[in-house]
Amino acid sequence: MLTPTRFSELVATLPYKKELPEAVYLHRETLQQTCPPLSEFVCAVAQALKLTDEEWHLVKLSKRDFRLSLLRYPTFFEEAYPSLTQSVTVDLAKLKQTVTRYKEHDNPPILHRKETMLVPDHPMAEQCRQITEEGELAGLYEQPRMIGFKQSWLRLIARHGYQLVDGRLFRQSALPEAADEPQIDRHKTALTRYQLSAPMKMLARHGYLNGDYSLFDYGCGRGDDLRELEAHGIAALGWDPNFRPDGELMPSQLVNLGYVINVIEDKDERTEALLKAWELTQTLLVVSAMLANDDFIAQFTPYRDGVVTSRNTFQKYYNQSELRGFIERALDEVPLAVGPGLFYVFKDKEEEQRFLSERQRRHHGWRQLSSPPLERISKQQHLLQTHCKLFEAFWQQTLSLGRLPASEEFEQMEELKQVIGSPTKALRLIETQEGKEQLEQARRERTEDLSVYLALTLFEKRRPYSRLNAQLKRDIKAFFGDYRSALEQSKELLYAIADQEQIEAACIEAHNNLPASLLHSGHSLILHKDYLQQLPALLRVYVGAATQLYGELEDIDLIKVHITSGKVSLMGYDDFEKPIPHLVERVKIKMAEQDVDFFDYVDEPKRPPLLNKSYLMAPDHPNAAKQRSLELRLGKLLGVDLSQDLNLSRIELQAKLKKFGKQVKGHRVCTVKT
Repeated sequence: MLTPTRFSELVATLPYKKELPEAVYLHRETLQQTCPPLSEFVCAVAQALKLTDEEWHLVKLSKRDFRLSLLRYPTFFEEAYPSLTQSVTVDLAKLKQTVTRYKEHDNPPILHRKETMLVPDHPMAEQCRQITEEGELAGLYEQPRMIGFKQSWLRLIARHGYQLVDGRLFRQSALPEAADEPQIDRHKTALTRYQLSAPMKMLARHGYLNGDYSLFDYGCGRGDDLRELEAHGIAALGWDPNFRPDGELMPSQLVNLGYVINVIEDKDERTEALLKAWELTQTLLVVSAMLANDDFIAQFTPYRDGVVTSRNTFQKYYNQSELRGFIERALDEVPLAVGPGLFYVFKDKEEEQRFLSERQRRHHGWRQLSSPPLERISKQQHLLQTHCKLFEAFWQQTLSLGRLPASEEFEQMEELKQVIGSPTKALRLIETQEGKEQLEQARRERTEDLSVYLALTLFEKRRPYSRLNAQLKRDIKAFFGDYRSALEQSKELLYAIADQEQIEAACIEAHNNLPASLLHSGHSLILHKDYLQQLPALLRVYVGAATQLYGELEDIDLIKVHITSGKVSLMGYDDFEKPIPHLVERVKIKMAEQDVDFFDYVDEPKRPPLLNKSYLMAPDHPNAAKQRSLELRLGKLLGVDLSQDLNLSRIELQAKLKKFGKQVKGHRVCTVKT
C-alpha cells in the first residue's frame, strides 16, 4: 500500500502523461511500462472495486490529493477523439468512491492529445500525433475551454469549416454532401465566419487579395472561401462539379485549385482538372493537396494510387516532392513551393519575376535627408532646403533602386525636372551634401540581390524568359550591362553552393558580420530568420534554394546551414519570445536529393528546449543581457557549454533542475521552496 507522500512522488516523476493543473492522465499500458510500483497500486485499487480490464483504460492521478479516477474509453485506439463512457473516482484518504456513467449521454467528455498518454514508441503514437497536429493547424485548440465535450467539439470543427472523416479533418467544401444530411440555413448564422483556407491565406499574405485581382475558385465546394472574399469586396467566382455545376468557368487573374486533385481517383481526370484550371489562369494558379506519410496511408484500403475513406470517397495523399513533380509534368511549368502541399504556378512571367525578386530583395530604412545650415548657404543649398521634401523623396527612391529612377518610377519626376532640370542634376546636387557612399552601398546590395534572384531561377531550371519586365530590364542594364553577363555571374554563384570550402568560408564571414549567430566550426551555422537577407550572397542562394523546396518561413524561427552534408534545417518554436522556447517543428531539406523531411514534436515533454537563445539575439535586444545571464547560470548548474549545439529534452532538463532543487522563472534560476 502506497502512502500519500509516496503516491505524489511517483505521480510527479511519470515521464509520459497528459498534464493538467490538478491531475495527470495516462493510458494503463503507459503506466505499466514506466512506473511498475504505481501501476501495481492502481491495479490493486481496480481489483478491489471489481473492475475488469475492459472497464477501465485510462487513469487520472491527482497531483496534490490522494485521489485517482479509473476511466473507461473503449474506443481509445479506434476513434480520433474517443468518448468517456464511465468514470470511477476514488478518494483514497477517505476510502470513498463515486461512479459516473456517460454511456447514454448525448454530450459525453472526449479525449484530445492522445499521444501524450502513450509512450513515444507505441504503435499508435505517431497516428495520434498527426491527429493532434491537424487540429492545431486548423485552429481548434485556441480556446481550450470549448473542446472538452463531444457536441461543442463537433460544433467547433464545423464552425472552422471542417468535418471528421476516418479521424482526419477535411474541409467541408471538399466533401460530397451525404444524402441524409439536413440542409442548414447558413443565412441564420451570418455572424459566424469560416476561416479562409490555407491557399487563400497565403494569397492574402502575399498581397494578392487586396482587391486588384479577380479570382476564380476551381472546385469551390460549398463556397466557404467565396463568401468571405465577397464580404471583403473581392471579385471572386467559383465552380464545383457537385455544388455549383452550373457556375460558368471564368478566366481570372488568380485561380485556386484547392485540395481538388487529391479527391479525384482517375489519373487522367486529375491531370485534366489541373490543365483546365491552368487554362483559366491569367496571372497565377494556386495548387494545393493533402500530405501524409506512409504509416498513415497504410491503415486504409488501397484503391488505384490512393485510398478509400469510410465515406466511400477517394483520397490521394502526396508528399511534397511528389506533388511538385505532378504539377511540373502536367503543366510543363516549374511550380514554386510556398508551403507544405501548397504551390504557386505563374502564367504571367513578369509577375513571377517580380514575386521572386521581391522575395530576395533587402529593404532598408535609409537616413533621412538632412537640412543644410541656414547661414552661408549657396544657391544650390538654398534649392535643396526650399524643396527638401521633393529631394528627400527622390533620394530615397534612388537608394531603394540603387540607381537613378526612370520617369515612371518616381511619381514627382515632372516636378523635379521643373525645379532642377533633370534627375542627373538632382543626384549630383544631393551627393554634394550626402556623399556617394550610400548610393554605392545601395548599388552593391541591389546587384547582389539580383544575382541571388537570378541564381535561384537557374536552380529551379526556370526558362530564361526574354520578356523581362521594365524594371528588371533597367536593373540588369545598370548593374550588369546585359542579360547574358547577368546570367553568367549568377551561374557562377549557383555552382558555388556545391563547394564545401566556399560554404564554410561564407559561414565564417556571416558569423563575423551578423548581429548574432552560432557557428560550430566545420559543421554548421545557426541564425534567426530575421538575418537571412544579411547573409553573404552565396549563403542566401544556398538557403534560398532550400526554402524553394519547402515554402514560406512563416512558422520557422531558426535556420541551420550544414557545412559538409549539403543540408539546411529549419526550426520552429512554440514561442520564441520566451526565455526558454521549445522546439515544435524541424524540417530537414536535403539539397542533393531535393527532398524535404518533416519532424514534429507534438509530445510536449519531449520538445527540446532552446538553451542558448542569447547567442542568436542581437546585442541591442532589450532582453539580451538578462538572457545571457540566465544561460550562464544554467550552463554552470548543468555543467555544460551552452554555446554548443546542445540536445536536451524538456524531461531531462526538468530532471536536472529538480536534482539541484532549482526551477526557471522568467529570466531567473530560483530555488524550489520545500
